[in-house]
Amino acid sequence: MKNITILSILVMFLSLGTACTGNDKNTTETATVAKQSEKVEVYYFHNARRCATCKAVEAEAKKAIEELYGNRVLFAAYNLEEAEGEQKAKDLGVSGQTLLIVNGDTKINITNEGFMNARNNVDKFKAVIKEKIDPLVN
Repeated sequence: MKNITILSILVMFLSLGTACTGNDKNTTETATVAKQSEKVEVYYFHNARRCATCKAVEAEAKKAIEELYGNRVLFAAYNLEEAEGEQKAKDLGVSGQTLLIVNGDTKINITNEGFMNARNNVDKFKAVIKEKIDPLVN
């Protein structure tokens, strides 16, 4: 009986760990020639069921973008389980939880940086956002 209880707890923790991982597909930057005249947009795609890290990625990204760029950079969050989010993800070629910077044909995926830093190293996360967006807005 004790072994079954331990096994059940282990399975529960493993399932929680995989439910909120970043999108492994497309984890490297996809850089193409950007049209500097187009507005920079940042999209956060998430599922309906979210952990503290998922929520922190959205909150800290939104906060950093508002502080750094005001209304010059659009931030939008989409639930992948709703029709609007599903369609936007399809339009951008997103298949899972993703934090994506878009400027014309340029798409920069910073999902991994978000999940690694949004809760424990907010300053580093903000610096990554600034490093990736500055060349697109200046």
